[in-house]
Amino acid sequence: MIEIRTHGRGGQGSVIASEILAEAFFREGKFVQAFPAFGVERRGAPVVAFTRIADGEIRERCQIYEPDHLIVLDPILIDTVNITVGLKKNGWIIINTNRPMEDSELLKDYRVAMVDANAIAIKYGLGSRATPIVNTAIIGAFAGATGLVSLEAVVKAVEEFVPMKKKDNVKATEEAFKSVEIIEKK
Repeated sequence: MIEIRTHGRGGQGSVIASEILAEAFFREGKFVQAFPAFGVERRGAPVVAFTRIADGEIRERCQIYEPDHLIVLDPILIDTVNITVGLKKNGWIIINTNRPMEDSELLKDYRVAMVDANAIAIKYGLGSRATPIVNTAIIGAFAGATGLVSLEAVVKAVEEFVPMKKKDNVKATEEAFKSVEIIEKK
């Protein structure tokens, strides 16, 4: 089983990102599960969503405490929340950031990839400049960095789950898939 934890803030699309990712894996014949965990339910509050992927039926029905991979929609969470708690060694961390990551402490134990999903979302008019909706871009980056799910499956999932601006969301997904940067350990 592959377990993925997504960290973001209310309004960024963390829950939809989890559902899109699950749908993409489902389209490739996997069993999936996607669900959120809310604290204080308000725009801007930290949100965590979970995705499980398996070759057979998934019987677990709890939060993911030891994920294989992380998706981080808001880079500020790296400094304010211990996002890596429970993350397995050599797991992927896909981060929405334009900050340099080469000297990050995260590189000691994990594989890190970054994409400026904010810039991509703004480019395609997804959300506002102040609050871009980065979910489709970050899922494209996840697919591009990890190779665990195909771009084709992700695009079809985006087309199904995103209620508005489907073409722009697909373009954001494809651009992030192509532009995700894998940060090499020193």
